[in-house]
Amino acid sequence: MRLVTFITDHADRLGLQNADGSVTDLNAAGFDAAHSMLDLLDGGPAVLDRLKSWLAATTIDPGHIVAQGGVRLAAPIPHMRQNLLCVGRNYKLHIEESARAKGIPVAFPTVPELFSKPVTAIIGHGAGINRYAALTQKLDYEVELAIVIGQTIRDATPEQAEQAIFGYTIVNDISARDMQMAHNQWFKGKALDTFCPVGPCIVTKDAFGDPAGHRITLRVNGETRQDSTTSDLLFDVPTIVSILSAGQTLRPGDIIATGTPSGVAFGMPVPAYLEVGDVIEAEIEGIGILRNPVIT
Repeated sequence: MRLVTFITDHADRLGLQNADGSVTDLNAAGFDAAHSMLDLLDGGPAVLDRLKSWLAATTIDPGHIVAQGGVRLAAPIPHMRQNLLCVGRNYKLHIEESARAKGIPVAFPTVPELFSKPVTAIIGHGAGINRYAALTQKLDYEVELAIVIGQTIRDATPEQAEQAIFGYTIVNDISARDMQMAHNQWFKGKALDTFCPVGPCIVTKDAFGDPAGHRITLRVNGETRQDSTTSDLLFDVPTIVSILSAGQTLRPGDIIATGTPSGVAFGMPVPAYLEVGDVIEAEIEGIGILRNPVIT
């Protein structure tokens, strides 16, 4: 199941993305157990099962389906309760390329390197990423598989952590590399408004399958920059969630970005950073394409 938040009449609506890219307006069609993505997540497995049963038993009126060309998507969870959580340096080949770019020996982290992106940075599919030319000359991209939490957990084992996952989405971890280095930490260079495109949808865990082995790519103006699979992750999905939950409550609607593969601009022999007019397509097999332009 592919779930979206879409915008109509200046309001956010809960939708089901169909195979042809159209979106079913679930509430207009009669589903009343949840009226937003957070409502659905807060309801836990019982509400998700209710949605599945309702879909199986309901004939959708065509008037409640918005054609692909008429859909304006928001971030799947437009108003998150807390910062989007992130893992840095979590693909082996990316760790190696980063070390080469910095001229230092390769050293793999022994625990996940964690940071966050503020909710004010989050935008949806199609929205513009600000260039911030006065602040950065090294604007970079990072396609990432992101975990969507569906149950409240704390101090979870990897097995319990896996059970708490609702589904998956895509994050583009936009980064101002010069700001990142100047502040000697990751937060500020990754925290500016519009620096966290998320979407285009949330794919439920049962539909996505094993998170290992999915192809993950990113293109800039049609040119492939990143091309890997999630099998290159250093710390796998249940381990990430388990470690984050140690002494820290994770709640429905929390999103965790799991790191980016090799191919970022920063790691190139001649870095090709983002400029106004560039169009970025972050794609993960089984989820889709998150597309965003760079604007002034």
